[in-house]
Amino acid sequence: MTKKTAILAAALGLAAVLSFAADEPAAPTPTSASRPDAKKAWAYQPVQRPAVPEVKNKAWVRSPVDAFVLAKLEAKNLKPSPEADRATFIRRATLDAWGLIPTPEEVKAFVNDKSPKAHEKLVDRLLASPRYGERQGRRWLDLTRYADSDGYNADGTRPNIWRYRDYVIEAFNQDKPFDRFVKEQLAGDELWPDDRKALIATGFLRNFPDEINARDLNLKKQEVANDLTDTVGSVFLGTTVGCAQCHDHKFDKISQKEYYQLQAFFVNASWRDDIPAVGGKEYAEYQARLAKWEEATKSIREQQEAILKPVIDKLESDRLSGFVPETRVSITKPENERNAYDRWIYHRNLWTMSGRTRNAVNQLKTKDKDGYAKYEKLSEELKKFDSIKPRDPGAISAMTELGHADAPPTYVLFKGIYDRKLDEVQPGLPSLLAGDTKVDIQPTATSSGRRTALANWIASGSNPLTARVFVNRQWAQFFGQGIVDTVSDFGRQGSKPTNPELVDWLADNFVKDGWSVKKLQRQIFLSSTYRQASAARSDAQAVDPTNKLLWAFPRQRLDAEQIRDSLLAASGLLEEKIGGPAVFPPIPVNMDNRNAWTTSENPHDHNRRSVYVFVRRNTPYPLLETFDWANPQIVHNKREVTTTAPQALALINSDLVFEWSKALAGRVIREAGSSESAQIDRLFQILYSRAPDASEKKRLTAFLDAQEAITKQQLAAGKKLNAPEGYGVAPELNTQIDKLFQVSYGRGADRFEKAAFLQFLEKQQEKKAKSAGAGADEDADDKPAEGTAIAKKAASSKLNPARAAAFVDLVHAVANSNEFTYRF
Repeated sequence: MTKKTAILAAALGLAAVLSFAADEPAAPTPTSASRPDAKKAWAYQPVQRPAVPEVKNKAWVRSPVDAFVLAKLEAKNLKPSPEADRATFIRRATLDAWGLIPTPEEVKAFVNDKSPKAHEKLVDRLLASPRYGERQGRRWLDLTRYADSDGYNADGTRPNIWRYRDYVIEAFNQDKPFDRFVKEQLAGDELWPDDRKALIATGFLRNFPDEINARDLNLKKQEVANDLTDTVGSVFLGTTVGCAQCHDHKFDKISQKEYYQLQAFFVNASWRDDIPAVGGKEYAEYQARLAKWEEATKSIREQQEAILKPVIDKLESDRLSGFVPETRVSITKPENERNAYDRWIYHRNLWTMSGRTRNAVNQLKTKDKDGYAKYEKLSEELKKFDSIKPRDPGAISAMTELGHADAPPTYVLFKGIYDRKLDEVQPGLPSLLAGDTKVDIQPTATSSGRRTALANWIASGSNPLTARVFVNRQWAQFFGQGIVDTVSDFGRQGSKPTNPELVDWLADNFVKDGWSVKKLQRQIFLSSTYRQASAARSDAQAVDPTNKLLWAFPRQRLDAEQIRDSLLAASGLLEEKIGGPAVFPPIPVNMDNRNAWTTSENPHDHNRRSVYVFVRRNTPYPLLETFDWANPQIVHNKREVTTTAPQALALINSDLVFEWSKALAGRVIREAGSSESAQIDRLFQILYSRAPDASEKKRLTAFLDAQEAITKQQLAAGKKLNAPEGYGVAPELNTQIDKLFQVSYGRGADRFEKAAFLQFLEKQQEKKAKSAGAGADEDADDKPAEGTAIAKKAASSKLNPARAAAFVDLVHAVANSNEFTYRF
């Protein structure tokens, strides 16, 4: 043995000693698919419900969860922290359940609730709200690679995948049993083929990134199979099965053969993006109306097709010649000669050619202007029949098996290289995870049944990993780190559990409670562990510096969606609409690749919750990306928390965020009245769920004085007045506008309509003043240089424009502080 080899061997030996399964004897990595029997690590043993430990401080224990936590603390001679005050608790719990800050009224009601069941009533209210599903659904989407676009170079839009997002939100709101949730996402098309929600659920598998212009579809097929295998292993089983793609897993007892046996469950899965979103009578009526339109427009459409056919034929020929030879073989085979593998390749090519009509029209426009003119004239004729054309009911993106039960063969691949096939393998489970379990595969007339068999095993209560992995993810979501901190790796290279007995108790209870996510979370919310204060303690830090034992509640920076949504909620701008296609809020003017982002026309869509913001893989929404959003290119196991200069700049320098601060300032003034002391109180209540102390008020008043002086100079120099929203508008005028809309439309005016109406009035006033010969110079000494009607109204109502603008700056600073962006 050389010196370098000896050093490497020693290093690897040390790594094994320090690994997750440090108490197990090290074993050499087997070189074949067969594995010698060995004692399995904790994570792969069947879940056994442990006895609740005895503790000294019994009064602190509200549930068995607390006993498990307290036992570890007492073993280190540590005490838990005192209970957090109620205002802190409701802010914490509302952010965790809804992803939003609570209103001052909600805080006050909870603080003043003297009922012994106050916490229970609060938690039950939070779990019952539709906002709950929006928050919990977004965290699940992190794991699914969810995005509204394909990724890669083209990054084309996936117009139907939002239905999967809405399915996830609804599943959490309805507390769909997690085992059913798993089965629907892995095999909904096989298990419940007539249930459109179950079809939509398979969007979990459809979420993989893809390149529409891929030239080697044989390679693409293998890439998709790898993605599905690795994703399922990571999300549901907390296992890095992908490490066995090229060779036997170097740390966990999973052979390369077992990896491809697991992959065999997915090799027949393909996707369709054209499944009708409605069925039954509704779809039959649509088909009937469409048939009438097609009959009426048959001649026009045939003429258009005749114009495009030569162009399409040329495009298809060029496209076909661009494929590698093996891909061309599958695409050009007659239908009756295609096997399961050929069908997958052929179907994938249809998706590649899905935009051929649009591409042909573009080609026609540039290369045959006469032909294009004829085509456009026919298009105008076609529009005359729009009145009888039924509205497209939309489509579902889902995974299917293309209506066939036979599946392509699966091979072990030499070093994972897709065209270096070794032995053929059949579907099977890694023995490390499943022991001697054999899956029962029952093909149907239209599907192989393979994914059903796998889903039944994964969602089984006897599976050692599924429940453990999920309850650990939930724990990490609440406390910032999991009991197993590597939430998607329970293997040897993962973190050692700080409290394995607690994981087992939670997992066992989760299954016995019917796989209810809400019951699991309710138990955590109401525990003494969750209720602790978050103040640092030197005595505990000396023993447990990273707070792994939870001697206090961990402070956490809000994630990207919580920050944006809470700022919108604080400003009173947040739109409560649930579901529907993704929206495009405004983006910075200097953003790269602006062509990939077309801001939504409806201003209400600008203020929807972040879960509904369009997720473009290559062009993420800037504010969310800056605060460590979930990267949809991969399974995003854990939200990282970085601290960077762009984060502060993205908030304090953002024109958009500043507009939210102006709206918040206007809200504060409306709700608190003219008293500055009351305004500061209200601002703190909205943002921090507490009142300011005397020293904070003193500092903020001093800030107002100093900022007012600066603002006066800026206004004198001609700078635009940044007034609070609604500033200078008489309450009577607002009332009159609401009455006008009530009479005209049966409802009051929204903020956008009021703003447009006021802008119209201002312009009319200015026109009237000019036509009457009013001199602009007469009032020059008594009004800001901006000279707008709003400044005139402010002056006439004896309001101080400089003080108002300074208040906006104060609100903007307070809203962008650490206290707002952290959960305590």
